[in-house]
Amino acid sequence: LKGTLKGHTGSVASIAWNHDGSLIASGSYDNTVMLWDPKTMQEKGTLSGHNGYVLSVAWSQNGSLLASGSSDCTVRLWTPDGQERGTLTGHTGYVLSIAWSPDGALLASAGVDETVRLWTPHGSKKGTLTNHSDIVRSVAWNHNGSLLAS
Repeated sequence: LKGTLKGHTGSVASIAWNHDGSLIASGSYDNTVMLWDPKTMQEKGTLSGHNGYVLSVAWSQNGSLLASGSSDCTVRLWTPDGQERGTLTGHTGYVLSIAWSPDGALLASAGVDETVRLWTPHGSKKGTLTNHSDIVRSVAWNHNGSLLAS
C-alpha cells in the first residue's frame, strides 16, 4: 500500500486512472468527482455538478475527457483541469456504468432504465439500445471498439 487518498465525505463508488497515469479520478456518494495526483497523493480538484451519487467514472483514451455517471440520471463530461464540458441527459434511472470506445469516438452509458445510450465526445446522442429486460449494470468495449458488451 503506497498510501490512502482522503477527501471524499461519502463512500467511493468508482475510480479510474487517466491514459498516462498522471491523474486518478474517483466518484463518490458525496455527489462529487475528485482528481488526484498519484505521485504526491494530493487532491488536484473537486468536480461538483451532479445532484446524486457519482457511480461511475471513465477517462477517454487520450485523456482529454473524463465522463461521470450518476444517480441523478445524467452523464457529465469534464476536462482534466476540472472544467465541465457538458451534461448528457436521456437516462430515466441511475447511470451505473460508462465506458469510452478505444478510439474515443463514442461513450456508452448504462443504467437502471434498462438502456445503453451512445454519445459522441461532444455530447450528441448517437443511439439508444433498448433490448434489455432488466437493469444494465455494466458496459465494456472490445479492444478495437467494434463490439460493445452489456
